Amino acid sequence: MNELSHRVATPPGEPEAPPRPRHFRAGPFGVLDIGTSKIACLIGRSESDATLRVLGFGWQRGRGVRGGCITDLDEAERAIRAAVGQAEEMADTRLSGVTVNLSCGQPESRLFNVQLSMGGRAVTEADIRRVVWAARERALADGRETIHALPLDFAVDDTEEVADPRGLCCETLTAQLHIIDATATALRNLDTCIARCDLEIAELVSAPVAAGLATLVADERQLGATVIDMGGGTTGIAVFAEGQVLHTAQLPVGGTHVTGDIARLLSTTLAHAERLKTLYGNAESSPDDERELLPVPLIGEDEHQIAKVPRSMVVSIIRPRLEETFEMARDKLESSGLGRAAGTRLVLTGGACQLPGAREMAARILSRQVRRGRPHSLRGLPDVASGPAFATASGLLAWAAGEGRGMHDIDLDAERPSGLLRRILNFLRERV
Repeated sequence: MNELSHRVATPPGEPEAPPRPRHFRAGPFGVLDIGTSKIACLIGRSESDATLRVLGFGWQRGRGVRGGCITDLDEAERAIRAAVGQAEEMADTRLSGVTVNLSCGQPESRLFNVQLSMGGRAVTEADIRRVVWAARERALADGRETIHALPLDFAVDDTEEVADPRGLCCETLTAQLHIIDATATALRNLDTCIARCDLEIAELVSAPVAAGLATLVADERQLGATVIDMGGGTTGIAVFAEGQVLHTAQLPVGGTHVTGDIARLLSTTLAHAERLKTLYGNAESSPDDERELLPVPLIGEDEHQIAKVPRSMVVSIIRPRLEETFEMARDKLESSGLGRAAGTRLVLTGGACQLPGAREMAARILSRQVRRGRPHSLRGLPDVASGPAFATASGLLAWAAGEGRGMHDIDLDAERPSGLLRRILNFLRERV
C-alpha cells in the first residue's frame, strides 16, 4: 500500500485578494472532497494572470462513506471513480494524484510550544524544520498520525510575534505550532480506497480549513472568524485569527442525521425524508405550519397508502437536531479557550447549512453574527458547484494551487536523518 504523503502547509494569509506568487502550481491538478452525502472532484490550473481556472468537475452521491470514514471499499471506489472520471473527461486530462479532504479518523487539534537553544547565532531554515519536527514528536500518540504541523508564531528571545525568524540572532528560539492529527487506521483505509482508484494522495487537508480558505475574506481571517462546515455525516469547525487557523474540531452529526430523524419518526423512506427536508424543512416555525399538510408514504404500506402530516411536525423533528449541533459547536468553542480570538463572526458552509432557519438559529445559540459562505468566484466553476455545499472542494483546489501557504520556500516536511547520524547532526547544529 502506498504511504500517505502529507506536505506541511500553513493556513490562509492576510491579503484579501493576494496576487498568486511564482511558486503557485501551474496545473493541471485535482482535488477530491469525500463526504457522506456526496463525492466531488475538481481539476484546475493557475492562469498567467494569477487566477484559478476550473477545467473539470464531477460529483456523485456519496456511497460507502459514513461519518467521513470509508465503510465500504467497493461502493466508495465506484463513486470516486465515477466523480473523477467525469472531471477528467471534462478537463481532457488524467490524474495521478489528488489533494483530499480530511474528515475521517476523529481529527483533533492541539497547540505546542517548542524552544530551541541557539547560542546567539542566526536562525536558519534547518532550525525551522527542527521546531516543526520537535512538535511532531511531542504530538506522537499511539494509533494516530500527524496531518498538519502549522507554525503559528515565533519569538526570538524576548521579541514576540515574529512571522519569519530566519536570519535573526538569538539565544532562544520559541515557536508555537498547531498540530492536527487523526487515527492511523482510518487514514490507511482512505489511502487504500484512493489507491484502488489508481490515484495517490498528494496531500490531506482539514475539511473546515479548506472551507474557510474558500469562503472567508481577508479581514475575517485577520480579525477573527469561525467556520462551521455542516456536511452530511460530520460538522467541522475551524477558528481563524491573525491570518492563521488556530483550532479545528469535528462533531459526529450532520445533515444525514436530520434525514434519519424524519424517516424514523414519520415511518417513511430515507429518500422521501430527504425530499421532505429539502422542500419543506425549516429550523424555525411559522404560523402556517399547522395548516399545511404534507403527503408521507409509509414504509411497508400500499403505495396508495399515504399519510398526511402537518408541516409543523417536520419542523419539530428538525429543530432539536440542529439545536443539538449548534450547542455542541458552542461547547467545543468554549472548551478551546479561543472565545475572544474567534471573534464575533460565524460563517456557515456545507450542504446542511442551506436549511431555512439554520442561520438564525446559529446566531441565537452561538451569539455571533452569522452569514452563509459561498466559494470565492473561480473561473469555469459550474453554477451547480457555486453554493455552500462545494466550499470544501473549492478550498481544496485553492490549497492545491498553493494558496494559503506560509514559508513556502521551506520544505517543512523534509525527512529527518535517523539514528546516530541524526544525533550527530543535531549536536553539531546546537554547538556550531
